[in-house]
Amino acid sequence: MTKAQSIAEIKQLLQAPVTEEQLATFAADSRAGVQKLVVQYHKRAAKLAAQKAAFEERRQMEKALWPDYPLVAGIDEVGRGPLAGPVVTAAVILPHDFDLWQVNDSKQLSFKLKQELYREIMAQAVSVSIGIASPERIDTENIYHATELAMGEAVAGLDKQPDYLLVDAMTVPTDIPQEKLIKGDAHSISIASASIVAKVIRDQLMINYDQQYPGYDLANNMGYGTAKHLAGLAELGVTPIHRRSFSPVQNVL
Repeated sequence: MTKAQSIAEIKQLLQAPVTEEQLATFAADSRAGVQKLVVQYHKRAAKLAAQKAAFEERRQMEKALWPDYPLVAGIDEVGRGPLAGPVVTAAVILPHDFDLWQVNDSKQLSFKLKQELYREIMAQAVSVSIGIASPERIDTENIYHATELAMGEAVAGLDKQPDYLLVDAMTVPTDIPQEKLIKGDAHSISIASASIVAKVIRDQLMINYDQQYPGYDLANNMGYGTAKHLAGLAELGVTPIHRRSFSPVQNVL
């Protein structure tokens, strides 16, 4: 007679997909611990199926465009609200078989998952390009126009010219056909990929700036006007990476 698997062994097996036959065997097991594991397995499977379905929904925008516009670029920005640091924009062209279903609005992803997805996007994308709006440009041009210009630079930097642009909530200064999407990172996998790329790059810049300009907690607040950041401004003053046209910074000049 074959010895029954331990609950610990079954738990380990159910961390990965199993066959219908295996699942039926576990479902027939009378032990309460095994029954609990089977219920948890079904819940995880249902959640995963819902996430993959949501990814397919976000992919419909690109799928509708690809027959006429094979190279679709998603464009997004990160960092319009902070008091310090640049705005980082990204333009990403994805292959038609792109299937990283975890790709979503970067604000909904953990730091670790963003890092992992960033590496995968960079490895799989047809082309990726970055545009930077420095604090000086933001102060000179205003935040909106500086971001537009940086988006244009990101598009111009792609090593393949896109046929069509999907842009999150803004218009890119270019003759390439484009569509502005409100909350575009929730409706387009290309924009969501661009948001992840821009976010990871900007976060690393701010972590580096925290070493260069200690006392503002930049590695944690990413330049946003938190209590620690404002306290640093009051005590230490303004750095070269602060946006002098933003009122909390103006107040300490």
